[in-house]
Amino acid sequence: MTEFWLISAPGEKTCQQTWDQMMVATTRNNNLSTNHKFNIPDLKVGTLDVLVGLSDDLAKLDSFIEGVVKKVSQYMADVLEDSRDKVQENLLANGGTYHLDLVTYITRFQWDMAKYPIKQSLKNISDIISKQVSQIDNDLKARASAYNNLKGNLQNLERKNAGSLLTRSLADIVKKEDFVIDSEYLITMLVVVPKTSYADWQKTYETLSEMVVPRSTNLLFEDHDSGLFSVTLFRKAIDDFRHKARENKYTVRDFQYNEQEMNADKEEMTRLSTDKKKQFVSHMTRNVMPDQGICDRNGPLVRWLKVNFSEAFIAWIHIKALRVFVESVLRYGLPVNFQAMLLQPNKKNMKKLREVLNDLYKHLDSSAAAVIDSAMDIPGLNLSQQEYYPYVYYKIDCNLLDFK
Repeated sequence: MTEFWLISAPGEKTCQQTWDQMMVATTRNNNLSTNHKFNIPDLKVGTLDVLVGLSDDLAKLDSFIEGVVKKVSQYMADVLEDSRDKVQENLLANGGTYHLDLVTYITRFQWDMAKYPIKQSLKNISDIISKQVSQIDNDLKARASAYNNLKGNLQNLERKNAGSLLTRSLADIVKKEDFVIDSEYLITMLVVVPKTSYADWQKTYETLSEMVVPRSTNLLFEDHDSGLFSVTLFRKAIDDFRHKARENKYTVRDFQYNEQEMNADKEEMTRLSTDKKKQFVSHMTRNVMPDQGICDRNGPLVRWLKVNFSEAFIAWIHIKALRVFVESVLRYGLPVNFQAMLLQPNKKNMKKLREVLNDLYKHLDSSAAAVIDSAMDIPGLNLSQQEYYPYVYYKIDCNLLDFK
């Protein structure tokens, strides 16, 4: 991905002339940038006081929406886990009948009249976008919480079925025939023995306590460090056997064979694993995205993330358009007469491009020559932390969407 510079300059005799001058300046110097006109419709201007206040509000909203775009895309990467390399192809701008990659959407930007009617005031359009993206942010928090709980519960169960024999679940290791079942007097116990102590165990287990059944031990399972042995003894000797085993550095696992409980644990893990997979892949059916009217093989969480990433991203670019419009009116005055332009800088020539643009537009502000490549707070211009240049400038950084 890349970054774009969204700029505007006042119309000369015509806006086309402004565009032509910029094109000549940036292309005669080794193609400093790839340029596109950025179409902003005729929006309602309103009063100067409203514009000044709105400029600051839009700066905050811009930052908020960028954060939501980043969170949704990052969460997409988290959910896809081993398929993170597929994230970028799922981050699209979908609207109506088109499904565009982000660069194409930005470079071919067209104002969405249906979502954001231009008969509304600038403040109303801003409020519509703010409410829309705030709802996405709130929904993301709720969905992320539910998914993370599901994922956490599954990880806890998976940990129980992994790790060392000292802690892991034994349900998938032992079998019914390994145990004396339903005996009033006898019980089978499970003991974890270090591999280095196998010989000692075989020599001593029968004498660790009274009432151990001779030749009753069997090695049921091994991991890297230890083995799980069964041993049968009389119930009345349990406490003494535990104590003596501990003295000899053997660990008696607290386990009783209960088929119903073991099956319940296995079923719970299967259910959680299935629920987690359903959140991002539905293998057997083709689902329809109601908001887009297209078929998709993804599960509900990834479908939601795709749809709402698109919504947030589209809203973000519309906010950029609003900022260019408002700032251009504040800078260049009325009647509205400016050309918005989208520049994709050549990475190797960004400094040169900045110098060329400054030279081209320095007549707009006599102080511009002193502030090249520096950040300033310009009273009354409501630029917040935005870099100041003699022309209106905003950066659209798509690099925040990269997951490599």
